[in-house]
Amino acid sequence: MKQNMGTIDRVIRTALALVVAILYFTGNLSGLAAIVLGIFAIVFLLTSIVSFCPLYTVLGINTTKNK
Repeated sequence: MKQNMGTIDRVIRTALALVVAILYFTGNLSGLAAIVLGIFAIVFLLTSIVSFCPLYTVLGINTTKNK
């Protein structure tokens, strides 16, 4: 797996995952929306940690500075 996510991309994904977690744990997010957004948040967090997004590979996107 070659890294295809830059720092800004990783920070944005992590921030979005944290927002979803905060909304869920404060009770502002529930039901089906909580499940769907929770799955997206987990995927965003995992891809941010490894700096690799499989969808970016399929679409030919690379946000790293070392293109």
